[in-house]
Amino acid sequence: MNRFRISDLFAWEALDSRGKPTVGCEVTLAGGATGRTIVPAGASTGSHEAVELRDGGRRYAGQGVRAAVNSANHALRDSVLGLDARDQLGIDAALEGLDDDFSLARVGANAVLAVSLSTLQAAAAAARRPLWSYLASGAPLLPLPMVNIVSGGAHAGGLLDIQDVLVVPVGASSFVEAIEWAARVRSSTAELLQDRGGSAILVADEGGLAGALGDNSAALSLVVDGIALAGFQPGADVAIAIDFAANQLWTGKHYALRAEHRELTPRDWLNTVVRWCQEFPIISVEDVLVEDDWIGWAECSTALGGTIQVLGDDFFATNSIRLDRAIAKNTANAVLVKPNQAGSVSRAQRVLESAHSAGYATVVSARSGDTEDSWLADLAVGWRAGQIKVGSTMRSERTAKWNRLLEIEARAGDNATFAGRTAMAPRGAIR
Repeated sequence: MNRFRISDLFAWEALDSRGKPTVGCEVTLAGGATGRTIVPAGASTGSHEAVELRDGGRRYAGQGVRAAVNSANHALRDSVLGLDARDQLGIDAALEGLDDDFSLARVGANAVLAVSLSTLQAAAAAARRPLWSYLASGAPLLPLPMVNIVSGGAHAGGLLDIQDVLVVPVGASSFVEAIEWAARVRSSTAELLQDRGGSAILVADEGGLAGALGDNSAALSLVVDGIALAGFQPGADVAIAIDFAANQLWTGKHYALRAEHRELTPRDWLNTVVRWCQEFPIISVEDVLVEDDWIGWAECSTALGGTIQVLGDDFFATNSIRLDRAIAKNTANAVLVKPNQAGSVSRAQRVLESAHSAGYATVVSARSGDTEDSWLADLAVGWRAGQIKVGSTMRSERTAKWNRLLEIEARAGDNATFAGRTAMAPRGAIR
């Protein structure tokens, strides 16, 4: 008997961390091993992402996923039953082949990813290996974390225009130290926010602090002061990363800073970002510009790419075609990798491997609507991504990933390696 043969699949409608429906799935192999996944979903999504299948109608304000669940329990199930779970490429090809649209809109990218990830986890269980170890031989490489401290944009009701201000513990020597440092900064920043009239009680989608700060630079100043209050040197010990989520700012002609009652031309907006990078200890900027402004992205990469990590999220959408175009044009220098943007494990891994081959840094990332699953942590280690972005140091769907990484590092002991600041781009300038 081939214990890796897929013998059963069951999917159901579950809920993500925002109470929004998503797809849960369990794959069972002939030998009895199982793999289980509840897939995440994003709030600020790019137009080039693989497409979730949603029901429409009145249930959950149209966001139900019964159609996606039905797709998984019937068409997707029929396509993988009897296949060997170790053949991830073959499994994913069978799933993707059911839809003639690359975006997987007909069968549902949420359904495809649920089956793809559940199969991967079942194969690792059947091999009696941790998921990260099943994906990579040798000692684990723990990723450098980006940790959310202050949120705005679609994650916090637009209290700020900047979607997220994060800290990167570039001076830490281990993952456990990095998370402890980030937790200290979050705590000290919460104290300062309360002192300055904000409300540290408000918590955004990804566990970051949310409050009315007046303008965007005030949020950057707040986090810098929080780093110092926690006892660290801003920049040397703990640096700042920003997720601008520029798609949310773009009006079609201008970048609207609604919290500041300002509209900026693309040139003025880029100049503003460059000035912030000069004034604050910023080490990484994400989605500075709208997703299809290839000329602007090239200008941004020229202006900042020699010293700053220029990270694409909506710009790449974990899409190999867009990454290949960016590599050819020498645009950006780092890629955010989100499995649900790609729609399958194989697609996401292909993007990460292509990025590494081209010298781009990679950041494996959760979504704003995430789940209690911890598989993302294993993917970051098994794929040797170097960086991970999960959210803040609170909310259980966030700490599930941090806790899994802490466990991997603790179990590996002296055999574990921490990626540290050398995982970031541009490596030579930041090292």
